[in-house]
Amino acid sequence: MGREALVHAEVGDETGEVRALLESAELILRGAIRRRFPRSSIKSVTVKSDTLCFTCAGESVRLHLARRAAEAWRKAIALPPPGLRAKLGLDKGARALLVGSFDDDVLANALKGVLVKDGLDAAMLIVCVRGPRDLAAAQAIHAVHPGLSLWTIHPKGRGVAFGEREIRTVLRAAGFRDTKSCAVSSLLTATRYNFKSESPGEPA
Repeated sequence: MGREALVHAEVGDETGEVRALLESAELILRGAIRRRFPRSSIKSVTVKSDTLCFTCAGESVRLHLARRAAEAWRKAIALPPPGLRAKLGLDKGARALLVGSFDDDVLANALKGVLVKDGLDAAMLIVCVRGPRDLAAAQAIHAVHPGLSLWTIHPKGRGVAFGEREIRTVLRAAGFRDTKSCAVSSLLTATRYNFKSESPGEPA
């Protein structure tokens, strides 16, 4: 979604200048007031004059935007958040080659009907990373099909033996750059990598 603005905000009894960011899953305030409002919990969204108004978890929120901007934000908040298939870029006919697996219903539903067995038929390579071997296997396949985007899916949270930091270290050293990330489920997260030499204009 990616909307961002510097605004005067009122949250309950607090007021101040903030940077507001509207992401796919939440609206974030940074600055004089710091909050994270899950989009699923934002209620009663209206525009009054130049102000976006809503409630979340019992708090009344007012963001002073220009009128057209406030209306655009209201419409964006009203849109249902994109599903995982869309976040991965598989919602418009693209296919994926999968390495490894996780027992995760959200991931399984997102990949249902879009997997292929040959990299020549795929737009991306998705690797479920449990450890270095999974990542090495994906790198070997990617070497044969270097035009594919590489999505890594791995457990999130503390105590993960081979997680986001370790994956990023290995892939950056191999010439990849991370270009996008998204949540998969309550237990998993995903990050997309591309070769640094690839066009930066690839759609997110």
